[in-house]
Amino acid sequence: MTLTAWRRALFIGFLAGIAGWHLSLAGLVPAFAQRRLIGEAVTFSSALLLALIVIAAHATARRYSGVLPRFTFGVVSALVTGIMFFVLALVVTAFNLRQILLNATPELARTLTFGGGADPDGFLRVLVIAVVAAGVTSAVGALPPPWGRILVFASLTTLLVGLLRDVLAPVLPGVLTGFLYGSAGLSYSGAVVVLVASVLLFALRATASGRTATRAVATAVPPPLRRPLVRTIALLLLLSIPLWAGLFLSNVADFVGFYILMGLGLNLVLGFAGLLDLGYVAFFAVGAYTMAVLTSPEIAVGGYILDFWLALPIAVVVTVGAGLLVGLPVLRMRGDYLAIATLGFGEIVRLLVLSDWLKPHLGGAQGITQIGRPHLGSLRLDSPQEFYFLILLGCLLAWFLSVRLRDSRLGRAWFAIREDEHVAQAMGINRVTAKLTAFAIGASFGGLSGALFASLVGSVVPASFSLLVSINVVALLVLGGMGSLPGVLVGALALVGIPELLREFQEYRLLVYGMVLIAMMLLRPAGLLPERIHRVELEEAVEESREATPAELATGQD
Repeated sequence: MTLTAWRRALFIGFLAGIAGWHLSLAGLVPAFAQRRLIGEAVTFSSALLLALIVIAAHATARRYSGVLPRFTFGVVSALVTGIMFFVLALVVTAFNLRQILLNATPELARTLTFGGGADPDGFLRVLVIAVVAAGVTSAVGALPPPWGRILVFASLTTLLVGLLRDVLAPVLPGVLTGFLYGSAGLSYSGAVVVLVASVLLFALRATASGRTATRAVATAVPPPLRRPLVRTIALLLLLSIPLWAGLFLSNVADFVGFYILMGLGLNLVLGFAGLLDLGYVAFFAVGAYTMAVLTSPEIAVGGYILDFWLALPIAVVVTVGAGLLVGLPVLRMRGDYLAIATLGFGEIVRLLVLSDWLKPHLGGAQGITQIGRPHLGSLRLDSPQEFYFLILLGCLLAWFLSVRLRDSRLGRAWFAIREDEHVAQAMGINRVTAKLTAFAIGASFGGLSGALFASLVGSVVPASFSLLVSINVVALLVLGGMGSLPGVLVGALALVGIPELLREFQEYRLLVYGMVLIAMMLLRPAGLLPERIHRVELEEAVEESREATPAELATGQD
């Protein structure tokens, strides 16, 4: 137990404490203090603070192999983190900081001390919780693989089921809901059942016996039928969502669908062709405003309005033209310069929409209302449940085109340009055609999403097309994995679906995005479901960096 080890344990605990200070004073901890996850004891805030203590203990303990050093230094880091929480509780209680820090309230002190307060009782409570958390962390870390990971995932799943109470309770049968949930969050008996079920499910996937049993079930289905069977079940599940989901869940599913469409479009440009486009929201806006101008009686061109089904392909074609308009002047640009140029295009579209010059045609800051809805015979698609099928159809079409393009000659040309543009040109690939095609097809998906969005909402305003939309789409690609089609789905569900379900996150969305992206860069730089080529490239790059000498790394030589 050297001095360096003690200093490292203290430093890691200090960093975790600073993170707790930041989350508390930024308002994240006070905002979720009343959101109960399990019974009356476990709230979202207490789980967040406890997670910081556990992370500090684990980050320290994982560096040692012996049981005693793991436990000792893990406890030291956990205690430092807990003491940092108590110090902040003392400060917000002793001094009135609310004039500069709105969230520094006496209630925050109770939250930081897990219901104790800035007194000896609160201090003792923090110390006990820190020691117990560090002990449990060391014990879980000492379990043979993969049981430690299974317990962690099962615990997180249990907390997530408690967090989604307001979403799951209306969907589940009444008897099951009454057993699992209390007045707020999971009941204690329900939490135990969910935890045990989660352990069993993760064990089936992670352990050798579980994989054998799963494989035995899978082999019962003839190989030619497996893929069609999986696709049929997935399609039936998707089609049934409006039947069992209420109005709110259907609305969330619609917005996830919009981002899946945009994600698939940007994935062609950024994931396949490697062209960093930060102004993708412009195509979303072009599609939405084209639909609005063509179908709204408020701004009718020459007094005529079109039917939704006529306006929809026109909106997509106009967006393709916008994609070509963006692609032509930036053909020679790459990397950061391309990102800045496309970012400028997004801002140009927003400023044009807001301008007085185009106000008679685009509505200015007030936007356009009374946008047309689709009709199927005498049926008018009006509700989010009915619109869901239209959005699902658009997503399936975009998915099919993405798969076909990925496996086509054009897709291979995009991949070649992404890897090395000059080598691709030397191999006979027409860079101009390939890049313009990527911009045009990628833009068409964004335009389709915008047109459907405008028709569903019934109005468009410039505030709906801010830079944050582009950031969301890029972030979901980073989270899911660049160039990966399943990654687009996972990214959209994680970054759009979950925040929509948890409205409290809306105010802290950018903060959560930042934390998620930093974690992804450190833990899974290729994304949650990375594309195979991208994953292999990253593994080769890591292997090369390990083999490189310090002198080569310092000079940047390969």
